[in-house]
Parts: sequence; C-alpha cells; structure tokens
Amino acid sequence: MRDLPSVAGLSLTLLCCGLLLAPPAMAQPSKPGEQVYREVCVVCHAAGVANAPKFGDKKAWTPLIAEGQAVLTAHAWVGVRGMPAKGGNPQLSLDEFSRAAAYMARAAGGNWKDPDAKMLAAIKAEEKKRIASLNTKK
Repeated sequence: MRDLPSVAGLSLTLLCCGLLLAPPAMAQPSKPGEQVYREVCVVCHAAGVANAPKFGDKKAWTPLIAEGQAVLTAHAWVGVRGMPAKGGNPQLSLDEFSRAAAYMARAAGGNWKDPDAKMLAAIKAEEKKRIASLNTKK
C-alpha cells in the first residue's frame, strides 16, 4: 500500500510532463471560401448592401476582378468603399478572407484560384501599400 501514492504521483508527473512536451495544438485549417461567404459575406453580397457587388453579378464584378486578385483582396481586407475591414468579422484570417474573395470572383466569371503562399504574400504587400496610402490621406 505504501507504493500506491508513489505510483499515483509518478503517473501524475508523467501526465504533466507529457502535456508540457506535447506539440502545440494544430492550427485550425482555413475554411473554404464558400463557407466563409455563407457565414460572413452573404449578409451584404446577397442583397447588395451599401452597393456591395451582388454574388454572381458579372457586370458588377468585372471591373473589380480586373483590379487583380492581390489588389482587390487587399483593399477589401483593409476596408474599401462601403465595406468594413475583414468584411466586418475580425476573427477571419487573411487566408479565409482571400478564399472567400476568390470564391465570389469565380462565381462572377473570374478565374481566381484559392490563394497559395505566393498570392498571400502579394496580398500582404498590397495591404501595406493600401494602409500607407490611407494614412497619407489623413
């Protein structure tokens, strides 16, 4: 019986050490663009709130798509025209937001792909330019 507390203590120690040495929790995978659209973007883009281009409206989206994926996504991410930054959802990651933008562009005839590392880097570079231009206008 004297060994029981030692075994329990050892087990607890091993459990705690295991938790401390365990790899960090995996980051949540990015949501697909369609899911982000349904959860966030649909609120404005389904009805055209504040002149948001309606989902699938080729005429409205054509000039926006022509701006280029990195530029349009970065401007929308920061906030542009009547659109709030991050589509009004501060919990979105840039990757998720970019997937939603690509999904909406494809629905309107664009050939945008979900962003890879190179595209995300281009979007981040455009984001910096956009923020700098907004700061100089103040």
